[in-house]
Amino acid sequence: MNARWSTSATLAAWALGAGFAALLLLASPSGVTADGAGGGGGGGGGGGGGAGPSEMPAKPADPDYTAGVKAIDAGQYATAIPLLQKAIARDGTNPDAYNWLAYATRRNGDPAGSIPIYQKALAIDPKHRGAHEYIGEAYLALDNLPKAKEHLGRLDKLCFFPCSQYKDLKKAVEAYESSGGRIKPTASHGAGPSSSRWPGRSRRGLGAASPPGRRAIRGRHGW
Repeated sequence: MNARWSTSATLAAWALGAGFAALLLLASPSGVTADGAGGGGGGGGGGGGGAGPSEMPAKPADPDYTAGVKAIDAGQYATAIPLLQKAIARDGTNPDAYNWLAYATRRNGDPAGSIPIYQKALAIDPKHRGAHEYIGEAYLALDNLPKAKEHLGRLDKLCFFPCSQYKDLKKAVEAYESSGGRIKPTASHGAGPSSSRWPGRSRRGLGAASPPGRRAIRGRHGW
């Protein structure tokens, strides 16, 4: 009896072991394949990164855009305007280029003329914080406080954390209100407009020139 029980127990244990081994064999190929595919995918990603620059070379900088930025940095706003206009004529899809052009136009004494140019920048990139800040300041220069506050409200929604664009426009609005409209914003020489992303935002091939006096980011739109 004991011998028969021992033999039965041994056979049962063997059957269980064989079944478990079979399950492992069935499961292993798919697991190995998944891991191998994952590793291959990673390698492919790395290879793609290496091949990218040679297959898709960076677009050359637009000389007029670069010269326009330098002219603004030097305070030569009248010189910058036609240069940036020519750059935009070649590529009218860059909100930064419109923002620079509007800035030069406003600093050259034409805040009213800068408004539609800022609006073009915002039509391309509605979240362009620099354009929102500077069009708000242009509206203050034109004594249009409600429109300035409108863009301040948009910046309040765009800035998840306190950002310089919102802070700067808010200060300008408060100064305008507290002075009864006598204090109006004027851009400081060489400050330059904020770009819409930071850091290293692509300039769509228009050039690598950075806004002079670029403000350090803090959660702010621009840079």
